[in-house]
Amino acid sequence: MIFINNLSPVLAAIGPIQIRWYGLLLSTGVITYYYLTRWIFRREGYPQSDIEGIIIYLFIGMIAGARLGEVLFYEPAFYLSNPAEIIKIWHGGLSSHGAAIGIFLAYILWTKSRKIEFTRYADVLVIGFPITAAFVRIGNFFNSEIVGKPVINGNWGVVFKRLGEDFPRHPAQLYEAALLLIIFAVLILVYRRYYRKTPPLFFLSLFMLLYFSGRFIIEFRKDLHVLPVWFPLSMGQMLSIAPVILSALYFLIVFPKRPKWRVK
Repeated sequence: MIFINNLSPVLAAIGPIQIRWYGLLLSTGVITYYYLTRWIFRREGYPQSDIEGIIIYLFIGMIAGARLGEVLFYEPAFYLSNPAEIIKIWHGGLSSHGAAIGIFLAYILWTKSRKIEFTRYADVLVIGFPITAAFVRIGNFFNSEIVGKPVINGNWGVVFKRLGEDFPRHPAQLYEAALLLIIFAVLILVYRRYYRKTPPLFFLSLFMLLYFSGRFIIEFRKDLHVLPVWFPLSMGQMLSIAPVILSALYFLIVFPKRPKWRVK
């Protein structure tokens, strides 16, 4: 089955003001994440006042990290030649790996400012990440960006008409959105059943292992040529390898040690 993607990235326009699908989906993802995380804080008896400050830090870290990740990892030559473009995020260009790094650093800054241990909220904060990321990937589909490679047999896939193409590609954005929703389902189910029986950083490690492993596989279907074409891996795969290895080591070394503070 072939789907013709001729979707407009603009949902509505009022004069010069445009409401774009990407912005709407990103906002929906952030709002959903906020209410989900607030529910988890309430369920675990954590101070509700902390979530407000954390969300602000994480949002700023996500946007700044995503943009700088795009600049440094994917198009450094272009942005160094056009530095004014770096701040024009409305022109597109956000890196999920950069966003992850930005969120991580922002949370560290928040914990340092409040003199709170990193492990205190790391696990409950990561549970809702896949939801926001899934909304972003659907937004990428509306924008006809981060497209997949052409389908070899040509009798199924998505034709991105707005790119001027007439052949089907793998909908890599939707592959990743589906992966993220599955990961969210796993995290929320494990959280509801076993949260207080797991060690600190278990959910953070589980998320990193599942997402970056899945991302590594999906990258084989993406049509992104950042590294030399002869190189067997993409930039996304290179950036995914380290987190996966670190997570695996964490499971092997730390998981058997069950601290008492989170057990009922």
